[in-house]
Amino acid sequence: MLVVDDERILADTLAEFLTGEGHSVRVAYEASSAVRALVDFEADVILCDIQLPGSSGLDVLKQARAKRPEVAAIMITAWATVESAVEAFRHGATDYLIKPVLFEDLTARLARIATNRALTRENQGLKRKLARQMRSAAGIESIVGHGPAISAVKGLIARVAPTRSNVLVTGESGTGKELAARAIHDLGLNPEAPFLPVNCAAIPPDLLENQLFGHVRGAFTGADRDRPGLFVAAGEGTVFLDEIGEMPSKLQAKLLRAIENREILPVGAPSPEPNRARLVAATNKDLADEVARGQFRPDLYYRLDVVSIPMPPLRDRREDIPELVEALLARHADRLGQVVRSVEPDALERLIAAPWPGNVRELDNLLERALIMADGPVLTAADLFRGFGRNAIGPASDDADARLTDDLRDAIRAFEKRHLKRILAECGDDRKSAAARLGLGLSSLYAKIKEHGL
Repeated sequence: MLVVDDERILADTLAEFLTGEGHSVRVAYEASSAVRALVDFEADVILCDIQLPGSSGLDVLKQARAKRPEVAAIMITAWATVESAVEAFRHGATDYLIKPVLFEDLTARLARIATNRALTRENQGLKRKLARQMRSAAGIESIVGHGPAISAVKGLIARVAPTRSNVLVTGESGTGKELAARAIHDLGLNPEAPFLPVNCAAIPPDLLENQLFGHVRGAFTGADRDRPGLFVAAGEGTVFLDEIGEMPSKLQAKLLRAIENREILPVGAPSPEPNRARLVAATNKDLADEVARGQFRPDLYYRLDVVSIPMPPLRDRREDIPELVEALLARHADRLGQVVRSVEPDALERLIAAPWPGNVRELDNLLERALIMADGPVLTAADLFRGFGRNAIGPASDDADARLTDDLRDAIRAFEKRHLKRILAECGDDRKSAAARLGLGLSSLYAKIKEHGL
């Protein structure tokens, strides 16, 4: 409580009463000292006289709420008018008292403030719970796309998430393996528990062992206290081991014990500790091939590969690129404080046809750079492919069919061929369906296929 009143007897009496009620109280007798007190005293409630020497109590209220918007303020006055009450509430006052202040009246006002705060905290807790539920419901929705390849991935995630089984997520770099792991956690049995990711390729072996399994005091020079590893810190949450194919053999054996016996042994510990965390691993390697070459333990591989979720490369889900572009542009625009921009149809076609060796990550980086560098409201091919060469259809393209020329007829022909190939692929080479989508007669489609050598 911060009590502010130029009548020292009243201020001190209020402070004495409030202290006796168990509150921490500070007193100020003028506006300037009250403002100084707010610097290092985080008041939950301010009792402030409206009329103060040198400045108004409303100025104190204004500065207090600027520092802590949640602060409650009871304004005190000896001259009650409708105008003064309205002015106090307009500045954010919580309540209003008329002198002489009765302790019973003050206690009732404070009890009402405490009740309102409890309701606010409960409301905030319910909102957080709802937000967590919405995040869980949006776990799969964070994986953008509705094409056949990515829909199959979402189906697998929905099936395995409610279990405690180990999951191995495979796929090329940039395909969204960590997104899949987070979706598994969000839809799992303990979405409120921690999700703790670690990249096995980015940390030296000794540090990786310490980070995963922790250590006890005195285990090595500098270990002055016990430090729990990620498996203990995760509790009943999820530990996500990215690039597990890079894990050293020594740690593979220790990880196998953590999975099989559901216990971990911290560095220097005399006895193991229980492991309750779920394990999701990811790799861009073919672990079966690594096992055959003796680079990965077969027993660990079989333990990890209970359920395998293969993330498709972007070239195998081109139908999702327009939706991905829209979602990624919106995310970057929000982060950069820009309005959401669109992409020219021709530029979007080039994005769809590009090879994308870096998958969604490469597309994401390209769009972020284009937003930063572009001036207009619509991203053009020049904005997107600046630095990739004038004739390239997209980043790192070396496909002869995927090039543009200055000759308009050749450019149209090249675009028509790419477009036909894409529609045919999306229709599973069903010529009748492709013709309907293209707005062509079936005979015309066959003529086009023959013309382009498809």
